[in-house]
Amino acid sequence: MSFIDELKEYTPKCEQEKKDKEFMLEAYDTFPNIFVRENNFVHFTSSALVVNKDRTKALLIFHNIYNSWAWVGGHADGEEDLLAVALREVREETSVKNIKVLGDGKIMSIDALPVAGHIKRGKYVSSHIHFSAAYIFEADENETIQIKPDENSQVAWQPIDKVVELSTEPHMKPAYQKLVDIAKTL
Repeated sequence: MSFIDELKEYTPKCEQEKKDKEFMLEAYDTFPNIFVRENNFVHFTSSALVVNKDRTKALLIFHNIYNSWAWVGGHADGEEDLLAVALREVREETSVKNIKVLGDGKIMSIDALPVAGHIKRGKYVSSHIHFSAAYIFEADENETIQIKPDENSQVAWQPIDKVVELSTEPHMKPAYQKLVDIAKTL
């Protein structure tokens, strides 16, 4: 099943997700380049909350651009399998190799997230929207982790109940809370 077909079948968990799903599908019908960041208005990204087996910790990165503890994730860059994107990003940003996909690999949450203008690799990136499809994975907290210096300055297992508090980005807190709540039920 394609990601868009999965998105169409996705049952929103709240009013925010209902509206964001409508926004995502409308943009998909409007923009032919919605899966690449060359779309300066909006593009799909994929994110992951990585939890330990006991669901007491989450593997977070300290994001260089946003100066905040954050989930792992990244741009689709033309890939329309957003589960594969999330898996790739976890491996690249944390070096974790053994990852178990939870929830049958289904989308766990969706969000239209604002991105403030910023400098990336020496170039200015204008404000835009990330259409985030988020997944939940499990990893062994004893596996070796390491930073990806061009994206993060820290990688650490944090208490799952502190994920929202550790974020310094107010607009991200509801997205993180949704995933933490879901992860605790898996």
